[in-house]
Amino acid sequence: MSESGLSEPVELIEGLTTTRAIRRYRPEAIPDDDLATILFSATRAPTGSNRQNFRFLVLRDGPVATQAKALLGESFRKGWNDKRQADGYGAGSGAVENSPKARMAATMQHFVDHFEETPVVVLPCLKVRHNALIDGASVYPACQNLLLAARGLGYGGVLTGWHGPVNDELRALCGIPDEFEIAATIPLGKPQGKHGPVRRRPMSELIFDDQWNAEAPWAVDPPGTQFTQAGPR
Repeated sequence: MSESGLSEPVELIEGLTTTRAIRRYRPEAIPDDDLATILFSATRAPTGSNRQNFRFLVLRDGPVATQAKALLGESFRKGWNDKRQADGYGAGSGAVENSPKARMAATMQHFVDHFEETPVVVLPCLKVRHNALIDGASVYPACQNLLLAARGLGYGGVLTGWHGPVNDELRALCGIPDEFEIAATIPLGKPQGKHGPVRRRPMSELIFDDQWNAEAPWAVDPPGTQFTQAGPR
């Protein structure tokens, strides 16, 4: 058993289908051995030509980490404020208490308001060689491994990109070399809520057989699957 207190292992398929984006964390540090296991899992991900041209900068409670979290907190709050207004989170169903839209807005507000209290923030960095699409394939599988390992140990996190507006300041503060780009920001911690089945679009909308837009009759969602209506079709 790890220091996280996890006693029941999470099966692989269960982990893949129940790893939610976690944005609310308990004020508990992640023990070193659990953090090492999470990052070890991340480093096992595949990369082009097995170059492993990624690096992970882990921000906890050191002097630079404290400044970096404050810088990121400002950026995240601005990013959410812009998105909240642009996407009309206060209008329509967002104005209805306890609606899915209102709950999401409340979660996001809590997330950005308490960002500096996040136990661990991971900055996956990538040495750029070709272009964003090709190079991304050598870092984002590692990010997903990280989130799945966190799920398996009883933690949670979310892949974000709201470091963008303070990218240059963050790079200078953390001493990130010029040849590396910050690919994402991943907050991690013990969830205040819990993981559970994720909602996505039906397989019939996402999977084709033999040619584009051709139905794949074998691609049937498991019984009881719940779906999302968010995002464009």
